Amino acid sequence: MNLYKILKYLAYALGIIGAVFALMLMTTDSESMIDNILVVTYIALFIVIALILIYVLKGIFAGNIKKTLTTVGLFLGVVLISYFMSSGTDLDLKQFNDKGLGITEGISKNVGAGLYAFYFLAVIAVVATFLSSAKKLLNR
Repeated sequence: MNLYKILKYLAYALGIIGAVFALMLMTTDSESMIDNILVVTYIALFIVIALILIYVLKGIFAGNIKKTLTTVGLFLGVVLISYFMSSGTDLDLKQFNDKGLGITEGISKNVGAGLYAFYFLAVIAVVATFLSSAKKLLNR
């Protein structure tokens, strides 16, 4: 039995367990079932993150390490550019701190950097998709 089949059955089992807990939550008034659903969610999240790390490390050592390091370097470059573009002073933090949230300029700068990085990477993904589709159409 290969790894794909094992993971497929594991995904089915977690889905069924989650569905049973969701049905139990809908049919009862007890809010303790939410904890059970969260446990299933945490287990699924842990499994997915562990598998991603395993396959990334496997791909790094099995594939072209130069290409992999170039891609990681470009990603870190986008994050670094996003961080330097973000100011952290573009909104009034007083209203957040009046509510006791403790937002600082550093936190605001990190959030802004994350948003800029997301925007850049989203645009790059859309452009890459269109270029790939155009290349396939032109090669026919």
